[in-house]
Amino acid sequence: NGSNIAELNVREYRKLISLVAQEPTLFQGTIKENILLGVEESTSTELLHQACRDAEIHDFIMSLPDGYQTDVGSKGIALSGGQKQRIAIARALIRDPKILLLDEATSSLDSESEKLVQAAFERAGKGRTMVVVAHRLATVQNADIIFVLGEGRVLETGDHNQLLRKRGVYYQMVSPAAFN
Repeated sequence: NGSNIAELNVREYRKLISLVAQEPTLFQGTIKENILLGVEESTSTELLHQACRDAEIHDFIMSLPDGYQTDVGSKGIALSGGQKQRIAIARALIRDPKILLLDEATSSLDSESEKLVQAAFERAGKGRTMVVVAHRLATVQNADIIFVLGEGRVLETGDHNQLLRKRGVYYQMVSPAAFN
């Protein structure tokens, strides 16, 4: 917002950013504890549930016998990749970040989990800036602006349709099968 990042308080601007990594990290404990990790203890149950709804994981959690008190096991072993990823998204969203960083967040998911996570990202993007690192078309095709990187530099920029019309690197990367 017009401020030089070098002049900002590191702790303050880090509060504005949340990351969802390719491999989500879950810790021994309950689903609730994993989502609220590092968040103020006064966070309401309604905020917790809303973050989980936005991450497309609330209904799954509520279907478990112990709900939010379900133990995830060591490193989330009791959950699928898609479930862990959606819990990581809820953890990112409950902080209400201004900037959401997604680093290859769908690359290791099966197609059904990817659809759920993609829907969660579309909800999560409302009212915030999302920076997405991705190789999958489904992850980037609805972006306002796409930066195509290669050889250590930006090769092309534009939205999905603009880049297709350029018939350049992005166009070559996108096969007809990717649209199905």
